[in-house]
Amino acid sequence: MTFATPLTLSGPLRHPRQMLADQEYGGHASIHDDAMAEKLGFRAGPIEGPTHFSLFPPLLEKIWGEAWYERGCISSHYLNMVVEGEEVRAFADWPAPGAARTRVWAEKADGTPVLEASASLGAGPTLLEERMAALRPPEKLLILEDLTVGMKGAEDEHVRMDPDQNMGALYPFSLNQKLAAITETSPWYSDAKSSPWGRAIIPLEMVSVLAEYSSRLARFPVKGPAVGLFADQEIRMLDGPLFVGEDYLIRREIAALAESRRTESYWVRTRIFDAAGKVQKAEMLLNHATLKDSYAGYQQASAAQKA
Repeated sequence: MTFATPLTLSGPLRHPRQMLADQEYGGHASIHDDAMAEKLGFRAGPIEGPTHFSLFPPLLEKIWGEAWYERGCISSHYLNMVVEGEEVRAFADWPAPGAARTRVWAEKADGTPVLEASASLGAGPTLLEERMAALRPPEKLLILEDLTVGMKGAEDEHVRMDPDQNMGALYPFSLNQKLAAITETSPWYSDAKSSPWGRAIIPLEMVSVLAEYSSRLARFPVKGPAVGLFADQEIRMLDGPLFVGEDYLIRREIAALAESRRTESYWVRTRIFDAAGKVQKAEMLLNHATLKDSYAGYQQASAAQKA
């Protein structure tokens, strides 16, 4: 006898760690610094959104097996910030037989939503592709007025992630330090012999770190200083997984521009290739939401611009 009852997978409550308190970009502290966050009206420095991506591989591996690491995609809209000390749990709807997309989400212990997302295998529309298609062109930008859709990064960027490599001012820690604090760990992240691919693989949340590590080299003309946060983020494997200690080449492009009452946003599509730049391995779509109130004199400058 079979049932048509919808089923949902869930993971245990976890305590994600804040590892960006000392993050710097543009020569100033980021929103992950408690003092900066409080200045901008937040109660404390939030944990970075992709930290929560580590909650999902145990669920998605259960659904799609090793193929998830090779061709999987998570496409997330961040809803509420999490600060250290709060607990978070991941959920995934069990897809129908043969389905290549399902709904996933994360909640705090009290049920507060943290993120909503689609998880998928292979090609097909994602949550963020749908959200980006619905964006209305901004009327007039100030912080981002020098950006245009289709603008490409200034140069090819060469990156890698070794186990004890400090990932710089944006990510002042190493992979090994992250693995000591990660919410869901796997021997595949550090032990090549245990991995089905014969190499240690980069955890999903650390793909975000790899993709952003050299982002300054794109030299997109964003005015500052101003503080930003991740509002939407998608990581897709095309020929994955990505490996620890492997050389990669990155190319970037502005995919969309948008505006809300509090932010100006630029969506960047980051393509990750093999070292020769011939075979695309993965891709990240990231919505950088820049807080208007963090840019000195924004209201006056904006009013003058529109006059």
